[in-house]
Amino acid sequence: MFALLAALAAQAAAPAPKSWPTHEADVVLEHFRFHDGESLPSLRMHYTTLGAPHRDAAGEIDNAVMVLHGTGGDGHQFLRPQFADELYGPGQPLDIRKYWIILPDNIGHGKSSKPSDGLRMKFPKYDYADMVLAQHRMLAERLGVHHMRLIMGTSMGCMMSFMWGEMYPDFESALMPLACEPIEIAGLNRGWRQLLIDGIAKDPAWNGGNYTQEPEEGLRTAASILVIAGGAPLYLQKQYPTREAAKDYVEQAVARELADMDANDTIYQFDASRDYNPWPDLEKITAPLTWVNSADDFINPRNLDVPGRAVKRMKNARFRLIPESSETHGHGTHTWAKFWKKDLAELLARSAR
Repeated sequence: MFALLAALAAQAAAPAPKSWPTHEADVVLEHFRFHDGESLPSLRMHYTTLGAPHRDAAGEIDNAVMVLHGTGGDGHQFLRPQFADELYGPGQPLDIRKYWIILPDNIGHGKSSKPSDGLRMKFPKYDYADMVLAQHRMLAERLGVHHMRLIMGTSMGCMMSFMWGEMYPDFESALMPLACEPIEIAGLNRGWRQLLIDGIAKDPAWNGGNYTQEPEEGLRTAASILVIAGGAPLYLQKQYPTREAAKDYVEQAVARELADMDANDTIYQFDASRDYNPWPDLEKITAPLTWVNSADDFINPRNLDVPGRAVKRMKNARFRLIPESSETHGHGTHTWAKFWKKDLAELLARSAR
């Protein structure tokens, strides 16, 4: 879900990164209007690609796949071995000889336009709908993509996958949301996000967003909450079985996150979920959909009855819950493709035209 959670999921057992052939670029969306009426004269969207576009007999790109990152992340997280090495190679589900993989940095993240570029808290108060609109404009207006073979996403990207199915139901052949729920952001899920935001805003050094140095205590509170929210109890008990090992682990995890956090960017990233609620319009989702959660996910608890009710309301949807074990990674299981790559292969097969 977040940069920290992705890092936590890539613990010591992860293999050395493989070098993948990538291309990076920016597109500029002129006169970008946010749905609340705010606007920017130009919005920068950064993206990374693997593979190459293929055109059908009509000249339309027919092999584009977009993967959407989680809160605080960017497209580069999908180049990590536990994701890329399981999916992009020859004969694998997203073989880059066959598919054109598009990994955007969403608004407020990575190298795309964000508050820390200079506007700080005067940056438009974007939400997930604005992010999806920017993705759509990037694809249709700048990259020449008018239909996606697949849209998949992790955590925040999972939530936006459901939104894509509702906002642009004919734009994709398949959807694969990983690690989220298609319900209003509420309960503990909204609560811990609010605590994180308040932890930063209550630090006097934040100064309404006009700080000269990062508000370290507020950011430390935020990073500590993320360590807890992203924790996988069985996995962490196995990896850090002594008091000292656990102490070293959490201290290093928080320090690693603090090195890259900007307070205003972080507040915006977590507040962007404030009006997420695809539940009323699930029937609009008609593309084949495979939704996967993990049983040890603190953020999306296994005992919610949402999946059973939601799947019945979508035309062609399936749900799977990955069982908890000492090998799964809590919320971060979404980035370990070995747990769900068979589900992806099955989805691609049943959505083929």
